[in-house]
Amino acid sequence: MRKFFASALALVLTVSAANSADLYEPQPADPILDAPEVTIQQASGWYLRGDVGYSFNKLRGAEYFQGSNGNLVDFTHTSLKDSFLLGAGVGYQINSYLRTDVTFDYLTSADFRGGTSGFCGAVPCTSSDTSYMHAYSLMANVYVDLGTYGYFTPYVGGGIGGTYVKWGQLHNTICDDPAIPGCYTTDHGGKKSWRFTYALMAGASIDITCNLKADIGYRFRHITSGEMFGYNANGGPGRDKGFYSHEARVGARYVFGGCDAPPYEPPPEPIVYK
Repeated sequence: MRKFFASALALVLTVSAANSADLYEPQPADPILDAPEVTIQQASGWYLRGDVGYSFNKLRGAEYFQGSNGNLVDFTHTSLKDSFLLGAGVGYQINSYLRTDVTFDYLTSADFRGGTSGFCGAVPCTSSDTSYMHAYSLMANVYVDLGTYGYFTPYVGGGIGGTYVKWGQLHNTICDDPAIPGCYTTDHGGKKSWRFTYALMAGASIDITCNLKADIGYRFRHITSGEMFGYNANGGPGRDKGFYSHEARVGARYVFGGCDAPPYEPPPEPIVYK
């Protein structure tokens, strides 16, 4: 009987030691040294962009020569209606925080309303003036991306360039000339010119896919002064004093090479049957 218990005890101890050996897993000597290397990739590459928007326009005023080239006077009041805009451009993402692009924008027709006061002979009289303008801008821009938060990347930016402003014909209508009953209109030919322009931007990019980003933003543009209309019937020429535009914009950017290529996997070795 004692031999039986001794044999059973030896068997239990042997099984317990084997199970303990199976449960034991050696730990790495230094987890920090064995951790995989972390690589930070900088996003860069070319992109195309397109934008649409709405421009709240503010004319800074207008002036003209009244009667002679020595009498430069201001319009008594001026206003420029709002307009839409369309834009396109090409750019380059330098790194995760800096990008630059060149954009071309078209500002659709904006109606002008104004008025003047002067003399019809020796009697004071007033005029009502109407015209319109549209413009094309070519801008070089730079942006600073302020970090990515989920799918959103806020940014600020600035740009400089030129705007080609084209004024339509100015219709100058007078209805209170005592020498001429009713109303009469004098037309002045519209002028066109390139103007210096600068812009300030702020907004956010939204990741849609790895190649496509939506862009929602605001842009302030200052277009400097220039010629507005020509001389006719002892009045003119005239010029505007420049204008501001406050633009709400939405668009998209297509980034070339924005998607990471899948890692190369060699083809499987052919099975050789012996």
